Amino acid sequence: DKNDLVILLDGQKVNLTAQWDNTVNGFLWAEDGKSIFLNAATQGTIQLFQVKVPKKPGKPSEVIQLTEGQFDVAGLVGQTGHTLVVARNDMNQARELFALDLKTGEMTQLTHVNDSIFQSIELGKVEKRMVTTTDNKQMVTWVIYPPGFDASKKYPTLLYCQGGPQGALSQFYSYRWNFQLMAAQGYIVVAPNRRGMPGYGVEWNEQISGDWGGQNMQDYLAAIDDMTKEPYVDADRLGCVGASYGGYSAFYLSGIHEGRFKTFIAHDGIFNTRSMYGTTEELFFVNYDMGGPYWEKDNAIAIKSYRDFNPIEKVDQWTAPILIIQGGKDYRVPIGQSLEAFQAAQLRGIKSKLLYFPEENHWILSAQNGLVWQREFFKWLEETL
Repeated sequence: DKNDLVILLDGQKVNLTAQWDNTVNGFLWAEDGKSIFLNAATQGTIQLFQVKVPKKPGKPSEVIQLTEGQFDVAGLVGQTGHTLVVARNDMNQARELFALDLKTGEMTQLTHVNDSIFQSIELGKVEKRMVTTTDNKQMVTWVIYPPGFDASKKYPTLLYCQGGPQGALSQFYSYRWNFQLMAAQGYIVVAPNRRGMPGYGVEWNEQISGDWGGQNMQDYLAAIDDMTKEPYVDADRLGCVGASYGGYSAFYLSGIHEGRFKTFIAHDGIFNTRSMYGTTEELFFVNYDMGGPYWEKDNAIAIKSYRDFNPIEKVDQWTAPILIIQGGKDYRVPIGQSLEAFQAAQLRGIKSKLLYFPEENHWILSAQNGLVWQREFFKWLEETL
């Protein structure tokens, strides 16, 4: 749940971020060797930080934030003098290289690979919205509006469920799950930084382990309920989409949403936590996040994971159409998960479709398959929402 930065100093291991209430993404040594640059999620973005290397073990290190803004510092390239070159992107801009002046904090764009493309298209507004959760926490929620948004109109709206389950929902730019592309079809996209995500302290990040169907599901519903208060959101045309743990979220919410959503899309999602335990190649993960094997009858966390938080137990409550997408070479969430879910939906008479990519794994990596994925994704929403 927490990545720390550890160095060897005078033969001793020194954890530079032990007292830091955050988790490290990547790092780069400073030219003089006296400090280390690192990037990490914070408040729905990924920013650049710096930590000094102590001269001897035992002296605590302070982590200082160097950048701030509605963007991700997605990669650390190299330093020359007072200039640090980083990769930066946001939901409206694909990754480019920027020069950061370490004295002033000013960032200057170095590459312009995508300028001509972005200048030819209209982009939607990305807004940070604070949502009060059911336990009175403040949750950052990204809202992406369609280009040419008109508040006097009503828009169908998508709840986006992030995977991981501890993946950061930052200002990322993806060629698969692209919020601008969704918004460009006329949808408002709601992307909450629910429990389990880094950037809000270790407690918020690790809370989801052993509680997959608990507080974070209420966080999802709090976000979409908060948005439906807006007059421009069509509460009768809400969809729920997600992949991996986001796919699990779609399966689970299908059984507890109480009529909120009109359609669902689940990509490589966990449908049956028991058969997931018996087929996944990543046993250390399910042992930790689900509490261990399903046969341990005196294990309270496992009982919740395999019974209370198992989407298969709530199929009798499914009512909305669902598109299920699966990669044939996904060994993390194997094909049986999607086949079980599709068969259950079919036998219950629920409008459903299985989109199968035999050569893909947990992600869609082929450009041609990516086009098929996007076309089927939006075709399904057009049909059902």
